[in-house]
Amino acid sequence: MIYKGEFRKMPVILNDNFRVEYQMRLFDTEKQQEHNIGMNEIIGNNISILFTGNIFCINCGRKTKTSFGQGFCYPCFRDAPENSECIIHPERCRAHLGEGRNPEWENEHHNRPHYVYLAATDKVKVGVTRDHQIPTRWIDQGASAAIKLARTPNRYQAGLIEVSLKNNFDDKTDWRSMVSNIVDNSIDLKATKQNLITHLSTDIKQYITDDYEVTSIQYPVLQYPVKVSVMNLDKDPLLSGKLMGIKGQYLLFDNDRVINIRKYAGYSVTIDIS
Repeated sequence: MIYKGEFRKMPVILNDNFRVEYQMRLFDTEKQQEHNIGMNEIIGNNISILFTGNIFCINCGRKTKTSFGQGFCYPCFRDAPENSECIIHPERCRAHLGEGRNPEWENEHHNRPHYVYLAATDKVKVGVTRDHQIPTRWIDQGASAAIKLARTPNRYQAGLIEVSLKNNFDDKTDWRSMVSNIVDNSIDLKATKQNLITHLSTDIKQYITDDYEVTSIQYPVLQYPVKVSVMNLDKDPLLSGKLMGIKGQYLLFDNDRVINIRKYAGYSVTIDIS
């Protein structure tokens, strides 16, 4: 089968067996058509990805020579609310004040309940996400397990809690360890949450959830890479080989090769699956 279109972030579902199901979403800006490919079913198959050389902004559809911030043309990277500084630094969010690049967008997306969570990979990580993005956010980061820590009324308050915890936990994901499936199986997220609560200030404790359910996450992978080799479509527009699995937003190929699909959002490609 041959599919054409531009990469978008892969939609995910965590099924009843706690296994991630992936789709490849391709959008053809010129034809205004969308294709969705069930990816779990083709793991183990040979796949060819050819970058056509065309890049389209995922926000406005403008053709651009260079992609910024995972799929935006420069004007949208500079001005669109999806690229506000509070995306990376939620403690700087101003949506609760009725401010921001686009107050209406900010009110809808950031002036709403957010979760602060703890995720397990090769260590415990702290993160922030909107309420409806669980467990999608955990999956996109390649977490092996996660637990809700606090629920706040807006992004700003969640960001303040995350900042207060950065001395105890990392807020960055080591993507090389993630795609290599380097996991610390000794991590006990329930115990970590319980121990953490005793050291939190009163103003933070009011947001702590009573939910101690740990969500375990399994990824569809036949074999993980040992010595990771990152594929770059800008340097080599053709990537072909056997698809060995998917974790986070990475496709894992044979010979230890990986590619971050989210990085190439907006890139026009032809995908041949045999």
